[in-house]
Amino acid sequence: MEHTARTHADSVLVHATPEEVYAVVSDVTRTGEWSPTCQECRWDEGAGPEVGAWFTGRNVTSARTWETRSQVVAAKPGREFAWLVGQGYVRWGYTMEPADAGTLLTESWEFLPAGQAYFHERFGEHAQEQIEERTRSAHRDIPATLAAIKRVVEG
Repeated sequence: MEHTARTHADSVLVHATPEEVYAVVSDVTRTGEWSPTCQECRWDEGAGPEVGAWFTGRNVTSARTWETRSQVVAAKPGREFAWLVGQGYVRWGYTMEPADAGTLLTESWEFLPAGQAYFHERFGEHAQEQIEERTRSAHRDIPATLAAIKRVVEG
């Protein structure tokens, strides 16, 4: 079965330096302060915001609660922080670009072909509706997440 990547991204101007923004978004233990779905994250023992590090996230929606395992794939202070969920199922990330009044923060989401294949294995005939729901959720949650990060960083 052929699966194409699904992507979405949005940006917000944050009145802080790229390094200040990075310090916040790379601290996954603070994710619950801004994410509508991910209520908390915890690093594996001894891990932190560096490539190869693993963390567990706990997600909550009105329909269910579940945990994910993620691995950091980009950790460039002041520039980019990103991770892969599961076995390369979804890529989430933040990029920071200097702007006149601070930092242009972009959050991106990509539902990778491996993730879509996993959903077909896991959900069978209901896979496509689950994929569509996750896509709608990303489109809905990214702007809310960015607005919340802006409030957190700007204090």
